[in-house]
Amino acid sequence: MAEHDWVSERFAEHQDRLHAVAYRMLGSPGEAEDAVQEAWLRVSRADTGQVENPAGWLTTVVARVCLNMLEARRNRREDAAGALPAEPVTTHADVRSSATGPEEEVVLADSVGVALMVVLDTLAPVERLAFVLHDVFAVSFGEIGGIIDRSPAAARQLASRARRRVRGAAGESEAARSVKRDIVEAFLSASRNGDFAALIEILDPDVVVGEIHGDRAVAAFFAGGAKAARLALVDGVPAAVWLHRGRPRAVFAFTVTGGRITRIAIDTDQDRLRDLDILLLPATKERP
Repeated sequence: MAEHDWVSERFAEHQDRLHAVAYRMLGSPGEAEDAVQEAWLRVSRADTGQVENPAGWLTTVVARVCLNMLEARRNRREDAAGALPAEPVTTHADVRSSATGPEEEVVLADSVGVALMVVLDTLAPVERLAFVLHDVFAVSFGEIGGIIDRSPAAARQLASRARRRVRGAAGESEAARSVKRDIVEAFLSASRNGDFAALIEILDPDVVVGEIHGDRAVAAFFAGGAKAARLALVDGVPAAVWLHRGRPRAVFAFTVTGGRITRIAIDTDQDRLRDLDILLLPATKERP
Protein backbone atom coordinates (compact mmCIF):
# COMPACT_ATOMS: atom_id res chain seq x y z
CA MET A 1 0.00 0.00 0.00
CA ALA A 2 1.31 3.44 -0.92
CA GLU A 3 2.25 5.65 2.00
CA HIS A 4 -0.28 8.33 1.05
CA ASP A 5 -3.06 5.75 0.89
CA TRP A 6 -2.09 4.44 4.33
CA VAL A 7 -2.21 7.96 5.80
CA SER A 8 -5.58 8.66 4.12
CA GLU A 9 -7.10 5.49 5.54
CA ARG A 10 -5.79 6.10 9.05
CA PHE A 11 -6.96 9.72 8.96
CA ALA A 12 -10.45 8.70 7.82
CA GLU A 13 -10.54 5.99 10.48
CA HIS A 14 -9.85 8.46 13.30
CA GLN A 15 -11.45 11.58 11.85
CA ASP A 16 -14.42 11.63 14.24
CA ARG A 17 -12.11 11.53 17.25
CA LEU A 18 -9.90 14.23 15.75
CA HIS A 19 -12.93 16.48 15.24
CA ALA A 20 -14.00 15.83 18.84
CA VAL A 21 -10.54 16.70 20.17
CA ALA A 22 -10.40 19.88 18.11
CA TYR A 23 -13.89 20.97 19.15
CA ARG A 24 -13.18 20.40 22.85
CA MET A 25 -9.92 22.29 22.49
CA LEU A 26 -11.27 25.25 20.54
CA GLY A 27 -14.98 25.43 21.40
CA SER A 28 -15.94 26.36 17.84
CA PRO A 29 -17.15 23.96 15.12
CA GLY A 30 -15.66 26.17 12.42
CA GLU A 31 -12.26 26.43 14.08
CA ALA A 32 -12.34 22.70 14.82
CA GLU A 33 -12.85 21.98 11.12
CA ASP A 34 -9.98 24.33 10.24
CA ALA A 35 -7.74 22.57 12.75
CA VAL A 36 -8.52 19.12 11.35
CA GLN A 37 -7.87 20.34 7.81
CA GLU A 38 -4.54 21.83 8.86
CA ALA A 39 -3.67 18.58 10.59
CA TRP A 40 -4.45 16.68 7.38
CA LEU A 41 -2.10 18.93 5.43
CA ARG A 42 0.65 18.23 7.93
CA VAL A 43 0.24 14.46 8.11
CA SER A 44 -0.14 14.10 4.35
CA ARG A 45 3.37 15.53 3.96
CA ALA A 46 4.90 13.71 6.92
CA ASP A 47 7.24 10.74 6.95
CA THR A 48 5.19 7.94 8.50
CA GLY A 49 7.92 5.32 8.54
CA GLN A 50 8.36 5.52 12.31
CA VAL A 51 4.65 5.79 13.20
CA GLU A 52 3.66 2.88 15.44
CA ASN A 53 0.49 4.31 16.97
CA PRO A 54 -1.54 6.11 14.27
CA ALA A 55 -4.30 7.21 16.65
CA GLY A 56 -1.84 8.75 19.09
CA TRP A 57 0.19 10.34 16.31
CA LEU A 58 -2.84 11.95 14.69
CA THR A 59 -4.17 13.17 18.03
CA THR A 60 -0.78 14.75 18.75
CA VAL A 61 -0.77 16.55 15.41
CA VAL A 62 -4.29 17.91 15.90
CA ALA A 63 -3.48 18.93 19.48
CA ARG A 64 -0.43 20.89 18.35
CA VAL A 65 -2.45 22.67 15.67
CA CYS A 66 -5.11 23.53 18.27
CA LEU A 67 -2.48 24.74 20.72
CA ASN A 68 -1.09 27.10 18.08
CA MET A 69 -4.59 28.39 17.36
CA LEU A 70 -5.32 28.91 21.06
CA GLU A 71 -2.07 30.81 21.53
CA ALA A 72 -2.80 32.99 18.49
CA ARG A 73 -6.30 33.66 19.80
CA ARG A 74 -4.95 34.56 23.23
CA ASN A 75 -2.35 36.90 21.77
CA ARG A 76 -5.07 38.76 19.85
CA ARG A 77 -6.92 39.61 23.01
CA GLU A 78 -6.15 42.86 24.75
CA ASP A 79 -6.06 41.17 28.14
CA ALA A 80 -3.70 38.43 27.03
CA ALA A 81 -1.31 37.38 29.75
CA GLY A 82 1.51 36.99 27.24
CA ALA A 83 3.87 34.36 28.59
CA LEU A 84 2.78 30.82 29.30
CA PRO A 85 2.49 29.90 32.98
CA ALA A 86 5.66 28.73 34.66
CA GLU A 87 6.14 24.99 34.85
CA PRO A 88 4.34 23.92 38.03
CA VAL A 89 6.22 22.24 40.85
CA THR A 90 4.78 18.95 42.02
CA THR A 91 4.52 19.28 45.78
CA HIS A 92 1.75 16.85 46.64
CA ALA A 93 1.07 13.20 45.98
CA ASP A 94 -1.20 12.68 42.98
CA VAL A 95 -4.34 10.61 43.31
CA ARG A 96 -7.17 9.96 40.90
CA SER A 97 -10.64 8.97 42.13
CA SER A 98 -12.50 6.26 40.27
CA ALA A 99 -15.48 8.60 40.27
CA THR A 100 -13.70 10.93 37.86
CA GLY A 101 -12.50 8.73 35.02
CA PRO A 102 -12.51 9.91 31.40
CA GLU A 103 -16.13 8.83 30.84
CA GLU A 104 -17.34 10.79 33.86
CA GLU A 105 -15.30 13.82 32.80
CA VAL A 106 -17.14 13.80 29.45
CA VAL A 107 -20.44 13.84 31.35
CA LEU A 108 -19.12 16.64 33.55
CA ALA A 109 -18.07 18.67 30.54
CA ASP A 110 -21.41 18.16 28.80
CA SER A 111 -23.36 19.10 31.93
CA VAL A 112 -21.53 22.40 32.31
CA GLY A 113 -22.09 23.38 28.67
CA VAL A 114 -21.63 27.07 28.05
CA ALA A 115 -20.26 27.60 31.54
CA LEU A 116 -17.47 25.14 30.76
CA MET A 117 -16.55 26.98 27.58
CA VAL A 118 -16.38 30.24 29.49
CA VAL A 119 -14.07 28.67 32.05
CA LEU A 120 -11.90 27.00 29.42
CA ASP A 121 -11.49 30.34 27.67
CA THR A 122 -9.92 31.77 30.83
CA LEU A 123 -7.25 29.06 30.95
CA ALA A 124 -3.79 29.29 29.48
CA PRO A 125 -3.59 27.25 26.25
CA VAL A 126 -1.37 24.59 27.83
CA GLU A 127 -3.77 24.19 30.77
CA ARG A 128 -6.70 23.78 28.43
CA LEU A 129 -4.82 21.26 26.32
CA ALA A 130 -3.71 19.21 29.33
CA PHE A 131 -7.21 19.09 30.80
CA VAL A 132 -9.02 18.26 27.56
CA LEU A 133 -6.58 15.61 26.36
CA HIS A 134 -6.23 13.84 29.69
CA ASP A 135 -9.60 14.18 31.38
CA VAL A 136 -11.81 13.90 28.33
CA PHE A 137 -9.74 11.77 25.93
CA ALA A 138 -7.54 9.81 28.39
CA VAL A 139 -4.24 10.83 26.78
CA SER A 140 -1.33 10.09 29.11
CA PHE A 141 0.61 12.88 30.78
CA GLY A 142 3.74 11.58 29.13
CA GLU A 143 2.24 12.16 25.70
CA ILE A 144 0.82 15.53 26.74
CA GLY A 145 4.19 16.59 28.09
CA GLY A 146 5.74 15.79 24.71
CA ILE A 147 3.20 18.00 22.94
CA ILE A 148 3.78 21.04 25.16
CA ASP A 149 7.47 20.44 25.87
CA ARG A 150 6.94 19.91 29.59
CA SER A 151 7.60 17.05 31.97
CA PRO A 152 4.77 14.55 32.67
CA ALA A 153 4.55 15.90 36.24
CA ALA A 154 4.16 19.45 34.93
CA ALA A 155 1.46 18.31 32.50
CA ARG A 156 -0.35 16.65 35.40
CA GLN A 157 -0.25 19.84 37.42
CA LEU A 158 -1.53 21.91 34.51
CA ALA A 159 -4.49 19.54 34.12
CA SER A 160 -5.14 19.73 37.85
CA ARG A 161 -5.28 23.53 37.77
CA ALA A 162 -7.79 23.42 34.95
CA ARG A 163 -9.81 20.64 36.56
CA ARG A 164 -10.33 22.67 39.72
CA ARG A 165 -11.69 25.55 37.65
CA VAL A 166 -14.03 23.22 35.78
CA ARG A 167 -15.30 21.70 39.00
CA GLY A 168 -16.01 25.19 40.26
CA ALA A 169 -17.98 25.91 37.08
CA ALA A 170 -19.94 22.71 37.66
CA GLY A 171 -21.53 24.41 40.62
CA GLU A 172 -19.84 23.35 43.86
CA SER A 173 -19.53 26.64 45.71
CA GLU A 174 -16.91 27.45 48.30
CA ALA A 175 -19.61 27.28 50.97
CA ALA A 176 -20.65 23.81 49.78
CA ARG A 177 -17.03 22.63 49.86
CA SER A 178 -16.66 23.95 53.40
CA VAL A 179 -19.77 22.06 54.52
CA LYS A 180 -18.53 18.92 52.79
CA ARG A 181 -15.15 19.25 54.47
CA ASP A 182 -16.81 19.43 57.89
CA ILE A 183 -18.94 16.37 57.14
CA VAL A 184 -15.98 14.34 55.87
CA GLU A 185 -13.92 15.36 58.90
CA ALA A 186 -16.75 14.35 61.25
CA PHE A 187 -17.02 11.01 59.44
CA LEU A 188 -13.30 10.31 59.83
CA SER A 189 -13.34 11.29 63.50
CA ALA A 190 -16.31 9.03 64.23
CA SER A 191 -14.67 6.18 62.31
CA ARG A 192 -11.38 6.49 64.21
CA ASN A 193 -13.20 6.58 67.54
CA GLY A 194 -15.50 3.70 66.67
CA ASP A 195 -18.47 5.99 67.38
CA PHE A 196 -21.29 4.04 65.77
CA ALA A 197 -24.01 6.51 66.80
CA ALA A 198 -22.11 9.47 65.34
CA LEU A 199 -21.61 7.60 62.08
CA ILE A 200 -25.35 6.93 61.84
CA GLU A 201 -25.97 10.67 62.21
CA ILE A 202 -23.63 11.48 59.33
CA LEU A 203 -24.68 8.71 56.92
CA ASP A 204 -27.81 8.76 54.77
CA PRO A 205 -30.08 5.75 55.46
CA ASP A 206 -29.53 4.60 51.87
CA VAL A 207 -25.79 5.27 51.72
CA VAL A 208 -23.81 3.03 49.37
CA VAL A 209 -20.16 2.00 49.58
CA GLY A 210 -19.39 -0.46 46.82
CA GLU A 211 -21.62 -3.45 47.53
CA ILE A 212 -22.41 -2.28 51.07
CA HIS A 213 -25.82 -0.62 51.39
CA GLY A 214 -27.53 1.13 54.31
CA ASP A 215 -26.31 3.38 57.11
CA ARG A 216 -25.93 0.66 59.76
CA ALA A 217 -23.99 -1.69 57.50
CA VAL A 218 -21.67 1.10 56.37
CA ALA A 219 -21.24 2.37 59.93
CA ALA A 220 -20.30 -1.12 61.09
CA PHE A 221 -17.84 -1.43 58.21
CA PHE A 222 -16.06 1.84 59.04
CA ALA A 223 -16.33 1.99 62.83
CA GLY A 224 -12.77 1.79 64.12
CA GLY A 225 -11.44 1.02 60.66
CA ALA A 226 -10.30 4.42 59.40
CA LYS A 227 -7.43 5.12 61.77
CA ALA A 228 -4.96 5.71 58.94
CA ALA A 229 -7.34 7.77 56.78
CA ARG A 230 -6.59 11.48 56.54
CA LEU A 231 -8.68 14.47 55.62
CA ALA A 232 -7.53 15.83 52.25
CA LEU A 233 -8.34 17.87 49.22
CA VAL A 234 -8.33 15.60 46.19
CA ASP A 235 -8.26 17.79 43.13
CA GLY A 236 -9.58 20.60 45.28
CA VAL A 237 -12.53 18.58 46.62
CA PRO A 238 -12.80 17.46 50.28
CA ALA A 239 -12.11 13.74 50.53
CA ALA A 240 -10.09 11.24 52.53
CA VAL A 241 -6.90 9.35 51.81
CA TRP A 242 -5.62 6.14 53.38
CA LEU A 243 -1.87 6.14 53.78
CA HIS A 244 0.58 3.29 54.20
CA ARG A 245 4.16 4.17 55.08
CA GLY A 246 3.43 7.74 54.13
CA ARG A 247 2.20 6.92 50.63
CA PRO A 248 -1.42 7.18 49.42
CA ARG A 249 -2.92 3.74 48.90
CA ALA A 250 -6.64 4.56 48.68
CA VAL A 251 -8.89 7.54 48.07
CA PHE A 252 -12.37 7.94 49.54
CA ALA A 253 -14.57 10.25 47.45
CA PHE A 254 -17.77 11.37 49.17
CA THR A 255 -21.14 12.39 47.78
CA VAL A 256 -23.04 14.60 50.22
CA THR A 257 -26.74 15.38 49.84
CA GLY A 258 -28.86 17.20 52.36
CA GLY A 259 -26.05 17.28 54.90
CA ARG A 260 -25.51 13.52 54.89
CA ILE A 261 -23.17 11.17 53.07
CA THR A 262 -25.05 9.27 50.36
CA ARG A 263 -22.15 7.54 48.64
CA ILE A 264 -18.50 6.73 49.28
CA ALA A 265 -16.38 5.70 46.28
CA ILE A 266 -13.14 3.94 47.17
CA ASP A 267 -10.29 3.78 44.67
CA THR A 268 -7.19 1.69 45.30
CA ASP A 269 -5.95 1.43 41.72
CA GLN A 270 -2.27 2.34 41.87
CA ASP A 271 -2.20 3.45 38.24
CA ARG A 272 -4.86 6.07 38.97
CA LEU A 273 -3.14 7.18 42.17
CA ARG A 274 -0.80 9.36 40.15
CA ASP A 275 -3.29 11.40 38.18
CA LEU A 276 -4.87 13.84 40.66
CA ASP A 277 -3.45 16.16 43.27
CA ILE A 278 -3.93 15.32 46.91
CA LEU A 279 -3.25 17.80 49.68
CA LEU A 280 -3.38 16.40 53.20
CA LEU A 281 -5.18 18.70 55.64
CA PRO A 282 -4.89 19.03 59.42
CA ALA A 283 -7.89 18.12 61.51
CA THR A 284 -9.76 21.05 63.05
CA LYS A 285 -8.21 20.49 66.46
CA GLU A 286 -4.77 20.47 64.84
CA ARG A 287 -5.23 23.79 63.10
CA PRO A 288 -3.44 26.80 64.60
